[in-house]
Amino acid sequence: MSVTAVLHSEWIKIRSVRASFGSLIAVFAATLAVTLLVFPTVGRAEADNGGDPVFGAFYAINFAQIAAIAFGATAVSSEYAGGALRISLAAVPHRGLFYAAKTAVVTTAALTVGLATTFATFFVGQAFLGRYAIGLSEPGALRACFGAGIYLALMALFAAGLTFLLRSAVAVLSLLVPFILIVSFVVGDVAGGAAGYLPDRAGQQVLHQDPAGGLAPWPGLAVTALWAAAALLAGWCTLHRRDA
Repeated sequence: MSVTAVLHSEWIKIRSVRASFGSLIAVFAATLAVTLLVFPTVGRAEADNGGDPVFGAFYAINFAQIAAIAFGATAVSSEYAGGALRISLAAVPHRGLFYAAKTAVVTTAALTVGLATTFATFFVGQAFLGRYAIGLSEPGALRACFGAGIYLALMALFAAGLTFLLRSAVAVLSLLVPFILIVSFVVGDVAGGAAGYLPDRAGQQVLHQDPAGGLAPWPGLAVTALWAAAALLAGWCTLHRRDA
């Protein structure tokens, strides 16, 4: 099969599997829903308390990252349901091509939806803040919009790599969701500065207008990219060595 045909087939898989496509849509829909629930009610009160206006604009990214992880995990785990991977590898015997195409489609889909999500949530949220609203000309705002979209794509890739390694979306979600929601904060209290190199902590530096200590915005995002690259490398080694 040609590269174009393999890429097209991988997109068809994502689009036709409800779990993966639903998770992809949830990245946008859940983030916008949370923004519409939070900003009209407590948005001005929170803005009046001061703090980082850029970071506050992306509160809903905490929920979007869970959907992004679910997308990355389910996009890969569908290959391990009912022997689908054997069929995929029969159609595309070159495992490197199959893996690259799967990764490329997950990246493109997650990045496209991620960028649409971050810009949409920024503008929708600011529409309810009145005199506290900021624009893209605010220092760090444009960088945060692009960086947040990239961060969501990297978290999806991180989950995808781990799913190739563990062969189970349930295992990956059971590992990553509690880690991001609970363990990361506990480790942060115990480990101090070292916790800044965890994938979620490092990547979210790009959301801050003026990150306090630790990594700068883009280096922090680069650390998350390294975590995703390590997971993808481990996933490739697993796919390359194990039987389908």
